[in-house]
Amino acid sequence: MACSKITEIRGNRRSRMLGFLAGITMKLWSFTLRYRITDLSGIAKPVPIATPVIFALWHNRIFTMPPIWRKTGGKNRSTVVLTSASKDGSTLATAMAMFGLGAIRGSSSRRAVAALIGMKKAILAGHDVCVTPDGPKGPRYIVQPGLIKISQATSAAIIPIHIQYSSAWQLKTWDQFVIPKPFSTVKVTFDQPQIISKNLSPEDFETERVNLQNRLLNGL
Repeated sequence: MACSKITEIRGNRRSRMLGFLAGITMKLWSFTLRYRITDLSGIAKPVPIATPVIFALWHNRIFTMPPIWRKTGGKNRSTVVLTSASKDGSTLATAMAMFGLGAIRGSSSRRAVAALIGMKKAILAGHDVCVTPDGPKGPRYIVQPGLIKISQATSAAIIPIHIQYSSAWQLKTWDQFVIPKPFSTVKVTFDQPQIISKNLSPEDFETERVNLQNRLLNGL
């Protein structure tokens, strides 16, 4: 999986160093975990989905995915992630680069339009995009409409990713970030794709958004 070159990593030295340390921590932590992968999407099959897709998972579940990405959803695929435009986003972008993941900088609050344009360009260029639909600062477990709009604009299917831990710590952050305890089991499920029609009434658009939100909630 090649790291996308569409967005360069920016940020001060401190942000990049924190990102490097975060990447090392995730990588070492993953060695203590037992992963169980279920692929209902077809993304990891010998003949996978040929067109770019949008992966969606809750913000508080991102800790354990990057280290195994090349062996699961990102196998033989190019993937970029959406990060915030803040210094935290720079830190995350640096960490993701260590696992071959490119970055698109933006969020629902800052540079939102630029982020949507960047996501569209990435998909049309053949890259998968991975997003946390409730990030970067919530509300927790609420899918933002931008994800549905991007799927409409690009015809890229949305693949929900469900991550469950047999034992974990929960931090007192806005998203109640979850970190699995060493030697615990991590169950990762790539769910069936959700296809979004280009032409939807406002009511049908909201139905699709709520449907995706409920599917992700059911995977907790």
